[in-house]
Amino acid sequence: MTLHSNIIGKGKPFIILHGFLGMGDNWKTLAKQFSKLNFEIHLVDQRNHGRSFHSDDFDYELMAEDLKVYCDEHNLRDIILLGHSMGGKTAMLFATKYPEFVNKLMVADISPRYYPVHHDAILEGLSSLDFSELKTRGEAEEALSNYVHETGTRLFLLKNLYWVEKGQLGLRMNLEVLKDNVSEVGEALPIHAVFEKDTIFLRGDRSEYIGEADEAIIHRHFPNSEIITISNAGHWLHAENPEEFYGAVINFI
Repeated sequence: MTLHSNIIGKGKPFIILHGFLGMGDNWKTLAKQFSKLNFEIHLVDQRNHGRSFHSDDFDYELMAEDLKVYCDEHNLRDIILLGHSMGGKTAMLFATKYPEFVNKLMVADISPRYYPVHHDAILEGLSSLDFSELKTRGEAEEALSNYVHETGTRLFLLKNLYWVEKGQLGLRMNLEVLKDNVSEVGEALPIHAVFEKDTIFLRGDRSEYIGEADEAIIHRHFPNSEIITISNAGHWLHAENPEEFYGAVINFI
């Protein structure tokens, strides 16, 4: 099965991979900007997310293989690859397994190391949404606010809402499988995985996902890499400071 994508623009292929519980459309605003510089942007939904296929199986090896199938189906080579958070882990693994496909790699606010599970409240909140009772997006947001207190995070999560049929809301993501396999999201890059081409890691100055202790492991796996800090930004650095994020990406590519 091939991953769903939204393709914007014409030119050099540029794939963007979203984070956990997200979807490619989260990146549409930046994608339109990138496309104006002669890039063909592929906003890809990873398995069990967005409009892509649902599967009981979920780990980074499978997601890297999904991306390989996608590249083969669309005849993409010499790509620019950008991944955020979970998408960054997929991008890292793909680049180390298939370096011949990747021209330049960008990883947004995630390190190759292991991360403990930390999405409990979000997953509990999403699981609590009873769509036999909730009939509007506003009602869904109010219910989710009992678990997720930060407005921006709630609105990000509720982009997964869609009308299953008239009067019936649902979530696009495969929530049960993602809950059952959430530990996979934090898995480390394999110890011997190396990608030697140009790479940048972008981190938010208010985020704790990439700290000083991560620099050694980043350079071990990605010896030709640079770490760039985006100011006034947390984990969703591309949304919190899109101008500086855009500038860092364009300077690199």
